[in-house]
Amino acid sequence: MKHFYFIIGLILINLTVLAQNGIIKGKISSADGHAAPFVTIGLKDTKKGTLTNEEGEFALKNVKPGNYTLVISCTGTKTLHSQVTVAADQVTAVTFALEATSSQLSEVVVDGTQTRTINKRPVSIGKLPVPVMDLPQAVALIGHEVIENQQSQRMSDVVKNINGVYMASTRAGTQETFNARGYSFSSTNTFKNGARVNAGAMPEMSSLERVEVLKGSAAILYGNVAPGAILNMVTKQPKFNFGGEVNLRVGSYGLLKPAFDIYGPLSSKVAYRVNGTFETADSYRDQVHSKRYYINPSLLFKLSDRTELLVQADYLKHDFTPDFGIGSIGDTAINKVSRNTFYGEGWNYAHTQQTSASANIRHKLTEKWTLNGIVSYSKYQRDYYSLERVQAKGNGNFLRPLGANATNEDYYSGQIDVTGTFKTGSLEHTVLAGVDADRYLTGTYAYGVPSILSKTAGVYDSINVLNPSMYPRRTDMPGDTLKSVSNAPTNRVGIYVQDLISISEKLKFMAGIRYSYLQTESPVAYDFKGGKTVGKSRYDQAFSPRLGLVYKPIATTALFASYATSFTPNSGQDIYGQNLQPSLITQYEAGVKNDFLKGLLSVNVTAYRIRNSNYTQTAPFDKNGAPNNNTNFKALIGETLSQGVEVDIAGHPLPGLDVIAGYSYNSMTIENTPGVKGSSVEGERLVGNPNHTANASVFYTLQQTKLKGLKVGAGYYYLGQRFSGWNNTIGQTQNYNRLISVPGFSTLDLSAGYNFKRFGVMAKVSNVTNTYNYYVHENYSVNPIPPTQFTGTVSYKF
Repeated sequence: MKHFYFIIGLILINLTVLAQNGIIKGKISSADGHAAPFVTIGLKDTKKGTLTNEEGEFALKNVKPGNYTLVISCTGTKTLHSQVTVAADQVTAVTFALEATSSQLSEVVVDGTQTRTINKRPVSIGKLPVPVMDLPQAVALIGHEVIENQQSQRMSDVVKNINGVYMASTRAGTQETFNARGYSFSSTNTFKNGARVNAGAMPEMSSLERVEVLKGSAAILYGNVAPGAILNMVTKQPKFNFGGEVNLRVGSYGLLKPAFDIYGPLSSKVAYRVNGTFETADSYRDQVHSKRYYINPSLLFKLSDRTELLVQADYLKHDFTPDFGIGSIGDTAINKVSRNTFYGEGWNYAHTQQTSASANIRHKLTEKWTLNGIVSYSKYQRDYYSLERVQAKGNGNFLRPLGANATNEDYYSGQIDVTGTFKTGSLEHTVLAGVDADRYLTGTYAYGVPSILSKTAGVYDSINVLNPSMYPRRTDMPGDTLKSVSNAPTNRVGIYVQDLISISEKLKFMAGIRYSYLQTESPVAYDFKGGKTVGKSRYDQAFSPRLGLVYKPIATTALFASYATSFTPNSGQDIYGQNLQPSLITQYEAGVKNDFLKGLLSVNVTAYRIRNSNYTQTAPFDKNGAPNNNTNFKALIGETLSQGVEVDIAGHPLPGLDVIAGYSYNSMTIENTPGVKGSSVEGERLVGNPNHTANASVFYTLQQTKLKGLKVGAGYYYLGQRFSGWNNTIGQTQNYNRLISVPGFSTLDLSAGYNFKRFGVMAKVSNVTNTYNYYVHENYSVNPIPPTQFTGTVSYKF
């Protein structure tokens, strides 16, 4: 009991001391009177500091009584200094308006505290208005500065900077498929401005303000997403000051890409922004071409002091040549040919269009409560006709197959979130509550294609990949015939609530839960010969809880741990013709987030363990106990286990120096299988997943020399050994190992640029060492990585 009273006494003394301290609260506005988010606020000669939230508000708590100098700084504005007096157990209120100054546009001011690190910023993908440091989850953020410095062309160029997330394949070059922590993004894990978008179109990088990645489970916020990570693209927003840029990018293999970006006010209450680009390019691959058109207009309406409406839209048209690469020989080895070898024909085509529109309303209900609403619509269309699936026999003979299909998808979504803060006794609550719903209407069109080989339908001709002169090669474009149309509507609804409880300045606890309901309506197929076929509807529902704990022993370090569950619907039926239950996934995550050098550098380490308890595969036996050959009959057999460690490094340790680096280790294996014929092999690593990835990007801009404005940079990227092909099964008919080992590889990029007044120039040489490796999808789409290439951009800012 003596020890108990001693502890209680210490707590009371501590609370008494805290009660004697004061609070500084305030609001920062921009020069035009609008809220200024993410502004650095610090107390000079102390370690106290923070960032303003999206409403421009901030609070410095537990400040000892006395006189202080408050420092307000933001890139591109004049640094403000103000004297403030803090009294015991009182709130000191202040307001400031930023002053723009052209002499500081390239200056980074960090005074009094450490707020440039990612750990101090809130991210929209997390939905809560709290900094990353307070979230029990790993987060990655790539800003437009990195995208521009690296002259990123595709999302794969951006993702290389995010360890633990990697491009798994580029099937036929028609889309980039990403994995995170061993799990594929599939069609559910990619978002634009908070709304889900089809990942079949390759998004335009020049339109992006930043890319946010929320690693681990996001089921409570976004429903039935794969557990590895979700990615959110934030497009450039309107501004109330006039500005913009025009630029021209050129590069190897005929790359030509003019682009523009213009923004400004239409009135004191309405701002606009519009950016767009055109891109044309050939390829290091023979007969492969690409042409893109993109436009992205947006309007911001200040409806009142408490309400704003953001309306955005964009349109992308991408015409390109499908390219299945160099393929495999005998299903067991990659075909060893030159990087430019193309086994398709020049008439092969893929026409992709994607249109999206959204309206986001933000209304401040009170000083502490905010409502956010988003409605969005997107349309995805693809028309495809190509030679495909390069799978040659051991002697090199290859029957080139034809493939033709089309997709038309309409996607509608809406969500409403309410966030706010309140107190219960000494506990502070930051609450998120919301509801979301979406509807997919997907039409798939299948085509019949002719054949010159009467016994093999859908075959274009026969060639030999080892001896191209063995057979004459066909080059004409055959006709095709629409065979069937199928429609598969899908509806989702989710309700969720989450509470981040501040027990003290050092200890925070998060708890939340989501209810998800998923309805897959009866798919309807119209076959022009067989008639109409109606499939079975299916209904899935699940509760997804989330628990998390954050402990900050000091202001610059946070230890966190979390637990979450999610679910993934499964297609197909069991051996009795019933729909399969969804796969249930549990995840544990723990880590530490650190800010060093007064906040100029963040170093975060995360460990995780993800288990899918219902791994789906083809059922080994039918309902009569006989071997099953119907791939539509599936069973929940075994588990998958993903576990690993990630290290994230990012910051600006010296003036003019920008650093991003990371390393990840992942083990993704099949566990707890029954060991019967047809089941997966326990302990085998899943195809497509490397054990190791690493990245490092460094850019340095000269500050105080005659060459001020000159920048140099380097990027190093490593993707470890992984398997392609298919995972083996027990008793499989093939008498060979179906796994194809793909070696790991590294690439090095070098960049240099110079900014003079409003003009800028950037140049990059990528893959300096001309490394030769592959991205592989199963064993039929083996696409060599690009060779050494040059890219240059000339720009002018308004």
